[in-house]
Amino acid sequence: MIRVTPALAIDDEELHLTFVRASGPGGQNVNKVSTAAHLRFDAANSETLPEEIKTKLIAIAGTRATKDGVIVIHADRFRTQERNRDDAVARLIALIAQAAHKPKPRKTTRPTAASRERRLDSKARRGRIKAERGGKVEYD
Repeated sequence: MIRVTPALAIDDEELHLTFVRASGPGGQNVNKVSTAAHLRFDAANSETLPEEIKTKLIAIAGTRATKDGVIVIHADRFRTQERNRDDAVARLIALIAQAAHKPKPRKTTRPTAASRERRLDSKARRGRIKAERGGKVEYD
């Protein structure tokens, strides 16, 4: 089990990793060794994720999610399979954690008396500026 949040974990068996040849760093091995990791996670059919997190996760994933709800992450930043595998899993965990985050509800507040007064003063000042443009000036 991979722990995402204290209350949420995903099963290792739901992750499907394949390795392909990577472009980029690797020296002489770049054309011989498959170091880039392709991580596939079927979010739509995951048994460990709640339904609300699944839909939010697929929306957050954007172009990384297929029409079937499978999230594909391609990791080729590093020269070794192990580091690319860890990078792909870390990126998936970050996506799931972002989908699991619930924003704090906003408490409605009223403007303070001072802020209302500042607003009215600025409106009056702006009105006087505009009145001066007309030629005839009349003040209170």
